Amino acid sequence: MERESIRVSRSVLLPVSEIELRVSRSSGPGGQHAQKSSTRVEALFDVEASSALTETQKRRVIARAGPVLRAVAQDERSQLRNRELAVERLVEKLRAALAVPRKRVATAPTKAGRERRLEGKRRRARTKALRRPPGAE
Repeated sequence: MERESIRVSRSVLLPVSEIELRVSRSSGPGGQHAQKSSTRVEALFDVEASSALTETQKRRVIARAGPVLRAVAQDERSQLRNRELAVERLVEKLRAALAVPRKRVATAPTKAGRERRLEGKRRRARTKALRRPPGAE
């Protein structure tokens, strides 16, 4: 099931060889299995050394997420499943760091929208005026 590269976005194809995987013993309960098996997986991605990213993309990722992206998985008993989870989480962090925020386009309220707002204000003013005691004006 080993893939050569992972699609991060339309323009970025991340080679699996650039992701460093470290395994260690998982923390928490689990008895002998947890104490004897290295099921915790840490996925590391060095942004600066990557050949998959352009210089602009590298600068954006470093500014948002730092020079090394790191994801840890120790949810499952299986090291293989934890590897998949760690890589998924790493790719998700990279995807979020690469995302370019859309520029906000200022819009003006429509004429009908302005009129609805003013009509609501007039209706509320009439309601409140009816609550006042007579001769308070």
